[in-house]
Amino acid sequence: MTLSQRLQAAIELGQHLRGEDDYLKAVIHRTSHHNPWFTAENQERAIAAIAEQFLAAAALEEWLSRYSIPSETPIKTVGLVMAGNLPLVGFHDVLCVFVAGHKAKIKLSEKDPYLLPYLLKLLEKIDPATTAYFEITERLLEMDAVIATGSNNSARYFESYFGKYPNIIRKNRNGVAVLTGSESKDELHELGHDVFRYFGLGCRNVAKLYLPRGYDFVPLLEALHEYRDIILHQKYKNNFDYNFALYILNKVQYQANGCILLIEEASLHSRIASLHYEYYDSLEAVEIELERQAEAIQCIIAQSHVLKTRTFTFGKSQEPALWDYPDGVDSMAFLLSLN
Repeated sequence: MTLSQRLQAAIELGQHLRGEDDYLKAVIHRTSHHNPWFTAENQERAIAAIAEQFLAAAALEEWLSRYSIPSETPIKTVGLVMAGNLPLVGFHDVLCVFVAGHKAKIKLSEKDPYLLPYLLKLLEKIDPATTAYFEITERLLEMDAVIATGSNNSARYFESYFGKYPNIIRKNRNGVAVLTGSESKDELHELGHDVFRYFGLGCRNVAKLYLPRGYDFVPLLEALHEYRDIILHQKYKNNFDYNFALYILNKVQYQANGCILLIEEASLHSRIASLHYEYYDSLEAVEIELERQAEAIQCIIAQSHVLKTRTFTFGKSQEPALWDYPDGVDSMAFLLSLN
C-alpha cells in the first residue's frame, strides 16, 4: 500500500468509530466482563479519543507534516508488546508502525485481548490490503525492531530479551500536577479528570501533587468529591478500603473526602484510590525537582504560566495528540530510521 492508501484506511476507520457499531458494542461488553477495570464507559471514551485525536484527517496531516515519509517503503517487521493498563493503550504504536509502512507483529496483553483485533478486522474490511501489515502472535520472533511497554520490572526482561534489536522499551511513568493555590474551582474540578479517569491506572494520570507550603486542602477535596461515584466501582472501592485501613494501622496522616486518600509522600507512584503530595517553597525548586525526575514523569499538569517546562492544562492529561509520544521518545522517527 502507498502512504496515501494507508492514511485513507486510517481515516475511514476513524469515521467508522465515530458512528454506530452494534458488534463493537458487543466486543466492549465482552471486554468489560473479562476485565472489570475496563468499564463500557472507559472503553467508549478510549475509542472516541482514538477516533478524534488519532484518526481525524486534519490531525494526521499535521502530524505527518513533521516527517518525510516515502510513498512506498520496504516493509520491516516491528514487534509490539502491548500494555494492558488502559483500553487500547497501545493503539498509537500500532498506528505509527502502519503509517510508517511496516508490519506490526503484536503481542496482546491478556487484560485487553478483544478490542484491537476487532479494530484490525474493521481495517481489513475497509481495505483488504491492510492484512499484510498486522499479525497477532503469542511469541515475538523474526523481527527487525521492537517497541515494548511494561513495568520497571518487566523492562529488565525486555532489555535482556530484545536487546539485540533496535528497540524502544518503556517503563513506569506517572503524571504530576503543580498547584499554586490560585486555581479556580473549575480548574480543580478538571484536575479530577486527570486523577480519576480510567481509575488512575494510566501513565498519564496524575499520581502526585506539588503544593505550596501551607496549602488549603478544602477547595481541592471538595472539587475531587464531585467524582464520588467512582467509589461505587467495586474494585476501586476495595483498593480505597484497603489503603484507608493501611494508613490508619500505620498511623499515616492523610486527607480524605470519601473517594480518594491524599498522603504526604515523595514517591511519584501512588496506589489506586490514593494521591501523593509534596510541599514546595519555590517554583524554581519544583522545576529542578521535575527535571531530576524527568525519566519517571509522563506529563505535567499546571496553569499555563506557572512553569517554564511544557505542561498540559487541567483535564487534558488523557488527551494526547499524535505527536505527544510516550516517554518523549519519537516513535515515528525511530520507525522511519529502520528504512
